[in-house]
Amino acid sequence: MLGPVILAASRSDRIRRLISAAPVTRQVVDRFIPGETVDDIVPVIQDLTAKGLELTMDVVGEDITRPEQATLARDEYLRLIDRLKDLELGEQVEMSVKLSMFGQALDGGHELALANVRPVVEAAAAIGTTVTLDAEDHTTLDSMFAIHEELRKDFPQTGCVIQAYLFRTGADARRLAANGSRVRLVKGAYKEPAEVAHQRKLEIDKAYVRILKVLMVGTGYPMIGSHDPRLISLAQELARRAGRKPDEYEFQMLYGIRSDEHLRLAAEGHRMRVYTAYGTDWYGYFMRRLAEKPANLRFFVRSMISKG
Repeated sequence: MLGPVILAASRSDRIRRLISAAPVTRQVVDRFIPGETVDDIVPVIQDLTAKGLELTMDVVGEDITRPEQATLARDEYLRLIDRLKDLELGEQVEMSVKLSMFGQALDGGHELALANVRPVVEAAAAIGTTVTLDAEDHTTLDSMFAIHEELRKDFPQTGCVIQAYLFRTGADARRLAANGSRVRLVKGAYKEPAEVAHQRKLEIDKAYVRILKVLMVGTGYPMIGSHDPRLISLAQELARRAGRKPDEYEFQMLYGIRSDEHLRLAAEGHRMRVYTAYGTDWYGYFMRRLAEKPANLRFFVRSMISKG
């Protein structure tokens, strides 16, 4: 029940100012967002890849209001790709992008977002990696899927994200699984109305399993975005039944959550990718991590009390 409350708080300027000003907040945020600049994040990338993990990098920030901000977001991803090229880590590190950060919600936003994301996809391909388009609230998805389809014409490895709690996702999964897409399946972390999304955890879990089965028997590349031990075990069993080899699917988990499990899965020979965010505009991302899992909120509150 706390999830919708926290998601509403993520849009409150007053609560943003309160949390951002708290002395302990930065220490807690560092658990989920280990840096603000490319220079900050390079040691993290080197450490994780040296442990046999792969990464997907997210430059946080989505509520932009001007086209110039979209250009800055594009350029930040291009800087990151240049550093990955220098480090010769292109094959181990991909990018995750939110199209809202590239101008999707502005006037002419669909075309603007496509124009801004294409150079990032091109640069990623040039160093041997790819880009995944993150899913946002349900009103943005038709545009996201259209951009995904357009990019795949030249860069077929471009991935996208689908959210199990949305009623539409079963049909989206069948289409994507049939056309060979790279698809990350997550439960969903935006506040959505009951008209378009499941509201109860049990319903969301059941939908996740149904959709995962579709992806595993399809011709695409499933990416299991979950920290739930039950779903991880089920994914392994479904992959076995579908005859998938270890390099024909992967697990994805957030930086700072169940880090021991990251290493365990990698040690067992699974592809394990860590979703790692960085940047200064961390508030919305941080609040969604709290909303997704009550344990994250308990961690935050305990830290506020012990450090306060």
